[in-house]
Amino acid sequence: MSEQTGVPELPARLRAPAPVIVAGMLAWLVATVVVGVTGIGPDRALAVCWVGLAVGVLGTVIVLVQQAAVRRGSKGAQEGLE
Repeated sequence: MSEQTGVPELPARLRAPAPVIVAGMLAWLVATVVVGVTGIGPDRALAVCWVGLAVGVLGTVIVLVQQAAVRRGSKGAQEGLE
């Protein structure tokens, strides 16, 4: 007798991408300010910080577009972004 047990679904707060994106963007913002004000690090450090912020903005746009697709009921929308 084998009982099949389903894997429990993670709570919504653990699946939400927004807190991770916001935390990452805040970390890059702090790094950008520190590098910009103090000039610590190699010459390209400030550029790396700006790119980190840009990746955060891109991630935010992707999540917002996917959430809009979920609300529209699009077939290609990512699941679990309610």
